[in-house]
Amino acid sequence: MKLIFVTDLHGSKWKYDRILKLAKELEVDAVLNSGDLLPKGVTQAQQEEFISGYLHNYFEQFESAGIYYIYYPGNDDPARFDPLFEKITNKYSFIIDIAQRKVELAGYEFVGMNWVVDYPFRIKDRCRMDTADYEFQEQYGKGILSDEYGWVEIDDWLSYAGTLPTIEDELEKLVKPDNFSKSVYLLHMPPAYLGLDNCGIGINIGSKAIYNFLKKNQPMFSVHGHIHESPRVSGNWYAGLGDTVCIQPGQLEDLTYVTIDLSTKAFRRFEEKKMRAILDLEGKIEWEGDLDEMRAI
Repeated sequence: MKLIFVTDLHGSKWKYDRILKLAKELEVDAVLNSGDLLPKGVTQAQQEEFISGYLHNYFEQFESAGIYYIYYPGNDDPARFDPLFEKITNKYSFIIDIAQRKVELAGYEFVGMNWVVDYPFRIKDRCRMDTADYEFQEQYGKGILSDEYGWVEIDDWLSYAGTLPTIEDELEKLVKPDNFSKSVYLLHMPPAYLGLDNCGIGINIGSKAIYNFLKKNQPMFSVHGHIHESPRVSGNWYAGLGDTVCIQPGQLEDLTYVTIDLSTKAFRRFEEKKMRAILDLEGKIEWEGDLDEMRAI
């Protein structure tokens, strides 16, 4: 089974369009998207329009091509839109919202979880304490949660978060695969200790609970996002954890994605410059052999 994995596109249409084109050209069976789907720095009305307009049409194209699109909303995607995502997703056979769910395709099992370890930023829809003894970072103001009217402030986020299940709890609640050795976990939050969680300010913020879960259960692959700059900071975009390969490709100004062949366990990371990708989408580039080789026409 051949896959493309991408994460943290944040509403970048040229990146979305390029992944669709690649999925068709490479004849992959599925695209995995590990969240943070929507544009940032815009109104919720504009985000809703992006879902109902652009993403709805985008999903239709994957459905028509017979290519699975497995995704979930990330921590920057307001939870108030989850019912809209669900409504649109349910129209299709090849579009799967895998948040806190499991799906089996071609003998492989995919399990998703989009909770993240709490951070200083205000949007808290997907935030959890990592473990029961988690120490909070200094906060940048009051926490906010999305609702049907916009945002609601939480006066005492630290106390409120203490009433919620931890990441450790959430992992144990997930539906287990029948065979971990043929499973792929989509976890927006990266694990601790593996160099996949390095922030630009020089700290590591990965989840100890996720690390322990993967070490114990040993899925074939785990794929992560969330910390866009980590590969540039640490120099690491994948790591081995026993028999598990953990992948965190990052996502900055260029398009970054990973191809994975589950039958051979081969995987490779690509970075494409914006202009190169746009020229390709406009039909002004021809590919010669490997994806790294091209010439202008």
